[in-house]
Amino acid sequence: MIDTKKIYQNGKLITDKAAVVKGKIEIVEFVAQTKGLKPIFETKDFAVYDKPSGIMVHPRNRKSGYTLIDEVRHRFGPEANITHRIDKETSGLVLVSKHKEAERILKGMFEAKKIKKSYHALVKGVIEEELFVDAPILKNRDYSKVKLKVFVDERGKPAQTIIRPLRILEGKTLVEALPLTGRQHQIRAHLFHVKHPILGDPIYGVPTEAAIRYLDGELTLDERVALTGAKRLMLHAYSLEFEFRSVGYRIVSRYDLMQELSDRTL
Repeated sequence: MIDTKKIYQNGKLITDKAAVVKGKIEIVEFVAQTKGLKPIFETKDFAVYDKPSGIMVHPRNRKSGYTLIDEVRHRFGPEANITHRIDKETSGLVLVSKHKEAERILKGMFEAKKIKKSYHALVKGVIEEELFVDAPILKNRDYSKVKLKVFVDERGKPAQTIIRPLRILEGKTLVEALPLTGRQHQIRAHLFHVKHPILGDPIYGVPTEAAIRYLDGELTLDERVALTGAKRLMLHAYSLEFEFRSVGYRIVSRYDLMQELSDRTL
């Protein structure tokens, strides 16, 4: 419990497992909350949620508040877990396990690349033909110069993404992105690399000063729309395809990213 930062005294985190303390201590207990979000598909072993943009998958700290894991454990109990991650602003499909054995199998399948994922993204500029982006991705270790979490660099790990245009409208393109590798922010970094950043991306494709202001919580919504073309990151986890216990599954999101255009949320 100390390793997982659950023990406090007088509001101070206890980190020393050899420490002797007197008096009362506080123990952090996770109590799942629900806002009524339900899975769109489930079996006895796993379920799939269609996560709205703006909801974190896991809490970062005690102050994170409501996250998707709240819904998962409220519905399926304390052993249920999320088997992979998508960013807070990315909407779409999230695969969750209902018990520890399913968690072990599904996480192993992700690591072995036995689960195929596809994304939809609305990007700046016109893409008329399929692109194969083969560009190594390096994690950023120096935030003093560049505010990107990752960037394309020959010193990075191999990363490949297939980009297929689906629809072109008013200088924008709705694309399908198929990540063949699973690097952090891979689709965002690769689309930025080929000069087609995702609408609404406040990190990849904006001036460094704007990225800094966004990360510091100082960029207004109007400024973000003016810079990026959208109120939120227009990236959506669209489909999952895999085989589990000799049964094949292809699960597709019910959400249409293009609907945000007609709703005038851009």
